[in-house]
Amino acid sequence: MHTDPISDLLTRIRNATHGRHHTTTVPYSKIKENIANIMVKRGFIEKIEVITPADEKFPELKITLKEGLKDISLKKISKPGQRIYINKGEIKQVKHGLGIVIISTSKGLMTGEEARKLNVGGELLCEIS
Repeated sequence: MHTDPISDLLTRIRNATHGRHHTTTVPYSKIKENIANIMVKRGFIEKIEVITPADEKFPELKITLKEGLKDISLKKISKPGQRIYINKGEIKQVKHGLGIVIISTSKGLMTGEEARKLNVGGELLCEIS
């Protein structure tokens, strides 16, 4: 069964916040690490670490959630069956600048705000607010 790795990441973070857990782990991938790093920079999660559990051979991302983070909205926009691409002029603010969109551009993953400054568009991956 192939699931969308980005949807999996967002779902695990959402489930952990609803279950009032302090940490969650997801199977490691570079794109998940990049998305999580953007979320750390923007203050949506506390920190991330790449760990390899003793009995496992595959690394995992351990995500430490912020204390008291209850109502985070994580929305996957581009899906494997329907990719959503936007031009630099179509990038909108999320919740009047309080939220972010993460875009996969030719210059790497970045927030919509950074993409607007660099004048690039790309695939609209997800919205976090």
